[in-house]
Amino acid sequence: MLRLCLLLIVVLCACDREAPPGRDTAQTVPIGQGMGIDPDSGFARATLPRAFEFPADHGAHPAYATEWWYFTGNLHTDDDARFGYQLTLFRIGLVPGAAADDSDWRTSQIYMGHLAISDIGQGLHHSRERFSRAAVGLAGAQSDPLRVWLGPWSIDGTPGGTFPIRLKAEDNDIAIALTLERGDRPRVLQGEQGLSRKGAAPGNASYYYSHTRLPTRGEIRITDRNYRVSGNSWFDREWSSSALAADQAGWDWFSLHLDDGRDLMFYRMRGKDGVAQRFSSGVLVDAEGTTHALSLDGVKSEPTRTWQDENGVAYPVAWNLSIPQHAL
Repeated sequence: MLRLCLLLIVVLCACDREAPPGRDTAQTVPIGQGMGIDPDSGFARATLPRAFEFPADHGAHPAYATEWWYFTGNLHTDDDARFGYQLTLFRIGLVPGAAADDSDWRTSQIYMGHLAISDIGQGLHHSRERFSRAAVGLAGAQSDPLRVWLGPWSIDGTPGGTFPIRLKAEDNDIAIALTLERGDRPRVLQGEQGLSRKGAAPGNASYYYSHTRLPTRGEIRITDRNYRVSGNSWFDREWSSSALAADQAGWDWFSLHLDDGRDLMFYRMRGKDGVAQRFSSGVLVDAEGTTHALSLDGVKSEPTRTWQDENGVAYPVAWNLSIPQHAL
């Protein structure tokens, strides 16, 4: 069986919190609504395939409620110390359109960031997060050249060609400074020409493309030790205004670099009954860059180990995946 070099599972959730009694809430927006849960919010929705335009589509899409720039990768030192990393910046639209211009601090956008480094040899995982409004230069995004920033965390492309992309993020005892090259893999439009459906309702979908294997080099830091590293990264771009359907609980998402040179993405949509749903989907990219669409029927996925948090909630942390049609 092929060794799976990278396995990442993402669970996204949002919750509302009531304001204290007596507080004026006329201008507040629950974060769940801000992430596009209300289909009548006025945000644009992903309903049909579209023509992608680059570098414009590397930048923000404020007509939609949410989007992210998602980087993960497998890294190693010359003496084969192995690490995984993640840097993701999210844009969350609070309301459609631009904010009133009566204050420089007003904004209709919030940015959120996740930074993580896994030290494989030590069996340790370090993670941090940041939040900021998109006002007075604190956070934002542009397309040419690509630049997305959240305080000192940044994603910077090269004018005219996007690649190489430079990632920089630091938070107390962890940091990354990485350069990602274009590589020889083509850009992958996920789903139906880039329209990735998550459910049956119109607009319950996203626009989604990936760069699955980007040669990477640079430096990471854990506590007081720096490591020169190289390896490969995965870059995902996705934007939408959709929400889970009433019968959906979430999804398990995998991005895998296989040691035979193939790349695999698969997301497993879960119903509230725990059963995988037919909108689960993915793609297998072979070493020559040819893509093969995957559906729920062709992928067998089974969690083999869970981790339980202090509240007693169990999370799957190890899986068996099988794709017989592609000898996996």
